[in-house]
Amino acid sequence: MTDKISELLDAAAARTVPVVHKIGDAQLRAATPCADYQVKDLLNHLFLVMVNFRALAAKEESDFSTTPDRLSGDWRADFAADAARLVEAWGAPGAEEGETGAMRMPARTVGGLVLLDLTVHGWDLARATGQDFTPDGRAVAWLTPLVAKQAPIARQMGMFGEPVPVGEGATDFEKLLAETGRDPG
Repeated sequence: MTDKISELLDAAAARTVPVVHKIGDAQLRAATPCADYQVKDLLNHLFLVMVNFRALAAKEESDFSTTPDRLSGDWRADFAADAARLVEAWGAPGAEEGETGAMRMPARTVGGLVLLDLTVHGWDLARATGQDFTPDGRAVAWLTPLVAKQAPIARQMGMFGEPVPVGEGATDFEKLLAETGRDPG
């Protein structure tokens, strides 16, 4: 099983980009499993994340202070292109080494955070727009211990909700979603 961030991001993008391509303009105001986001807000958030995490892969500064509206022109193609650039950035020599970001976190952890966003928000968008979503199993396996470790601080920062109970037959991905505060059911 690969543990290269770029390969995991490539697999996650291969599942999320088709969901984005199928989102109709009439669905942009639909609610998502993220309480504070409509579909359009979540798409703009993902654009912002992809831009900033490309910078973080290059050990450059990031800026999450404002979220510009990227949903004009051929934004679906723009999303696919940004996802490809994200994969490329994390595949560059040194991207996974050392620390990055204002909090000086290990680069692999930072890469895992963008992998989490691309995977979980892909599901959020699919759920909000009535689409199916099957995550990459390697990404889920890689993310599970990361989410378990990061969940307490993510909850304190308001990034995750409280964990949701799941039944005994829950899949690994359903357990991951539940750990982030989403109800997979």
